[in-house]
Amino acid sequence: MSRKPVHLAVYDTFADWETGYATAFLARAGYEVRTAGPATAPVRSIGGLSVTPDLALDGLRPEDSALLILPGADLWDTSEDLAPFARKAREFLAAGVPVAAICGATAGLAREGLLDDRDHTSAVSFYLAATGYGGGERYVDSDAVTDRGLITAGPTDPVAFAREIFGLLGVYQGEVLDAWYRLFHDSDAEAYAVLEAAG
Repeated sequence: MSRKPVHLAVYDTFADWETGYATAFLARAGYEVRTAGPATAPVRSIGGLSVTPDLALDGLRPEDSALLILPGADLWDTSEDLAPFARKAREFLAAGVPVAAICGATAGLAREGLLDDRDHTSAVSFYLAATGYGGGERYVDSDAVTDRGLITAGPTDPVAFAREIFGLLGVYQGEVLDAWYRLFHDSDAEAYAVLEAAG
């Protein structure tokens, strides 16, 4: 079955560890993972990895994508350089295409007003409150939250972030999704047997 690709946003200072579980297992499940940058010039992650984007943000259309993933980055909090990615997230959500944001990307979405009317989480509530957004009452103290096509998570929860992505896209479901999370989050050896049985 042909699937639309998943798009991973990449930009200077992106937190390369936050999306690794998600992208690796999406690829194993048959999704093409494509990178979208500010342009097609290489960008460098916090970890020093150089990534050449597959396409520029201007060329990214919701109708061509299964999901947009926005990792954290220092730039979310130090400049307006990444605001176009938050605006692209708005475009995706308006078109009914899901968005997943972790760490600093949640603050970018808060500034864009996308968390005002959705349940969400982040690093801590006061981190988002500092953006001046209007969604403080919708903040949930949880590892990851999904509401109406938008996934949010804090920087210490890349496994839970991936779990929500897999559940939303139907990559894993039910006890298999739970087993995947227990294996990679809790090192629960019994969960491995469930995954093996599921194939």
